[in-house]
Amino acid sequence: MIKVGLTGGIATGKSTVAGYLRKQGIPIIDADVIAREVVAVGKPALDEIRVAFGDAVINETGELDRKTLGKLVFGNRTLLEKLNAITHPYVYAEMEAQAEHYRIAGEQLVILDLPLLYETNNHAGAQKVIVVVVTEEKQLERLMKRNDLSLAEAKQRVAAQMPLAQKQLLADFVVDNNGPIQSTYEQIDQILKKLLND
Repeated sequence: MIKVGLTGGIATGKSTVAGYLRKQGIPIIDADVIAREVVAVGKPALDEIRVAFGDAVINETGELDRKTLGKLVFGNRTLLEKLNAITHPYVYAEMEAQAEHYRIAGEQLVILDLPLLYETNNHAGAQKVIVVVVTEEKQLERLMKRNDLSLAEAKQRVAAQMPLAQKQLLADFVVDNNGPIQSTYEQIDQILKKLLND
């Protein structure tokens, strides 16, 4: 079984690519979904976050207040690394368990949807990497619209990640998501052919 990392930058269209791959019947292990699950009420990661960041990051129902935590960690590399040090071990352990499930089920290929694949320097066992890119202008525009952010807030979040140009150089495959969606899908089809025929 080939494990392929899927990454990009914030708001580059990685979810669109993952959705298309899912429709092709390719199993997706989504680090963001798992990251939300590992900080659910009653999970050890949530308690560790409360200890590290204080009660202000927990809302009145006892759940993680993502907006408050986001304001603390985005723009502060030390705090972001502190948060990642808490959550990532739980996330990667669950990803590994899911990958093993798919391997036993006889899957040829599994996609590891890892937004911070390069930033965390943990490829979660990915043998190949696909990176989804757009222009910086398009990235900021999408991010402001999607997350209801100001231009300054959007730039801060983009700056917290490795530059897309650098990710492109490191990746095995690049999906240019600037054009029509059909062009994006065609690029993915070509990548799948290469991966499954190697």
